[in-house]
Amino acid sequence: MSSDCGSARRWHVTATVAGGVLAGVVMLAAPLGAQVRLTQEEALQLAFPDAAVERRTAFLDDSALEAARALAGGGAEVTSRVVTYYVGMRGDTALGVAYFDSHVVRTLREVLMIVVAPEGRIERIEVLRFDEPPEYEVPDNWIAQLEGRRLDDDLSLKGAVVNMTGATLTSEAVVAAARRALAVHEVIRPLESGGGQS
Repeated sequence: MSSDCGSARRWHVTATVAGGVLAGVVMLAAPLGAQVRLTQEEALQLAFPDAAVERRTAFLDDSALEAARALAGGGAEVTSRVVTYYVGMRGDTALGVAYFDSHVVRTLREVLMIVVAPEGRIERIEVLRFDEPPEYEVPDNWIAQLEGRRLDDDLSLKGAVVNMTGATLTSEAVVAAARRALAVHEVIRPLESGGGQS
């Protein structure tokens, strides 16, 4: 991964900023029985209390997309060239970056917010929506084991992350979402001077 990091600035990534305006809720109308826990705005307030939140969009070219895919690794597919993310700011200090990941667990959708701290570690993960039956949802204390982790071999069910018995597909989906967010974060470098800019 270190060799990829050195060439990150050569990838063509452009970004736009909508100053302080939060995007609409990431969730569409939930199916009957869905467990909607938080709106996007509520999740961002939890992540960045008493802070300004900037919505930004990065556009990945072919090489940036391939780099993100390589960093994320197998099972954590990066498919979108358009990445919307949210930077929490207190004055001139960046508090972190929030990414929202919507994915299918078994046959139904889960939406997560993954917050990456300035040093590139997972700060927190919040479940906004879980459409699968409740017995397949992983508890908050299971998710907590991902906090503080970087994008490396330990961030895997074959590494240091303990699988959740009875919710293996959800465990895999959450880990894949975390790897996706960290990989994209590494490629766009949103907190560096000129990061995420063309």
